[in-house]
Amino acid sequence: MAGGARRVLVIATHNAGKLEEFADLLKGYDFEIVGAGALGLGVPEETEADFVGNAALKALAAARASGCVALADDSGLCIDALGGAPGVRSADWAETPAGRDFGVAIGRVEAALRESGAPRPWAAAFRCALALAWPDGRRVTAEGSVRGEIVLPGRGSLGHGYDPIFRAEGEAKGFGEIDRWVKNRQSHRARALAEMEPALRDVSRETSAGGA
Repeated sequence: MAGGARRVLVIATHNAGKLEEFADLLKGYDFEIVGAGALGLGVPEETEADFVGNAALKALAAARASGCVALADDSGLCIDALGGAPGVRSADWAETPAGRDFGVAIGRVEAALRESGAPRPWAAAFRCALALAWPDGRRVTAEGSVRGEIVLPGRGSLGHGYDPIFRAEGEAKGFGEIDRWVKNRQSHRARALAEMEPALRDVSRETSAGGA
């Protein structure tokens, strides 16, 4: 890439909403943000046992297929009373014969908590792992989390996924009641990106110095 050109950063997702949220969080960097879908890239199956492993798997696949630096995340809801479940399988809890339905997933969480007999408050955390990968196999990972509790029944219609049943520590409103862009800046993904800032700045410097 010629000196002065914007560095392409591939976001390894086909989810348009997630791509928009990444673009919002990365406004302070001089990247051209491109989703995996726009490049015709597939996203590999998440086969690893933890968030970091899945994020790295996706980032490396996108970097090698595109020839560009790639960023991927893996995230989920971890509930203490359920031993950290649904955790890395958060999306799996939403699977139905008709497709992914987080209303069903929330029902499964409620049933599991009732069955556990654990008293309120049900402590939980949204966790996110990020992986930044280069085509040559280099990678950097970072993690972020937001602690809080499960609130049942769910509240609000502004969020997605498990947002309606999660309220962060010190907050009066749940994630399903907070403006999308306000929540985006407070999220587990935002915290993981803050941890990854040195690596992202290094990528920016490679570009300004005329790096590929």
